[in-house]
Amino acid sequence: MVTTVLEEELRQAVGAVPDPELPVVTLEELGIVRGVRLVGPGRVEVELTPTYTGCPAIDTMAADVTRVLREHGIAEVSVRTVLSPPWSTEAISAEGRRKLAEYGIAPPRPTGAGGGPVPVGLSVRCPHCGSLDTTLLNRFSSTACKSLRRCESCREPFDHFKEL
Repeated sequence: MVTTVLEEELRQAVGAVPDPELPVVTLEELGIVRGVRLVGPGRVEVELTPTYTGCPAIDTMAADVTRVLREHGIAEVSVRTVLSPPWSTEAISAEGRRKLAEYGIAPPRPTGAGGGPVPVGLSVRCPHCGSLDTTLLNRFSSTACKSLRRCESCREPFDHFKEL
């Protein structure tokens, strides 16, 4: 499929939209943007894949994407949720992982090419002091895609973006 200059420009605009739950990272850095296509004059179709099937933020993402595209002169915007192939933490860019850690959220570890099972006994590095001596406090944190952990070295609680 050939991408036009305008489509690439629009994809960059969509990709730069901050995630509504983690505004430190963009939709592109999280790997949520699956496609941006010009389907006619002033008409664009966007495909987004949420981190979780029932992600409550997908409607906000769609509204933010629509607003940004309208600011770029697009009159008709269609945002579709695409669930196949499913999103995985492999989609998070290196820059996204860096930003999460800098923000105080332990990023998911890369699982390697092709994904696969996530180890049950994973060690999570504290984003504050770097210690691997951390304890799971709750499998869910402020959002379903994060767990709540505590560092046993510096005693600080922190979110961990779960591996999928």
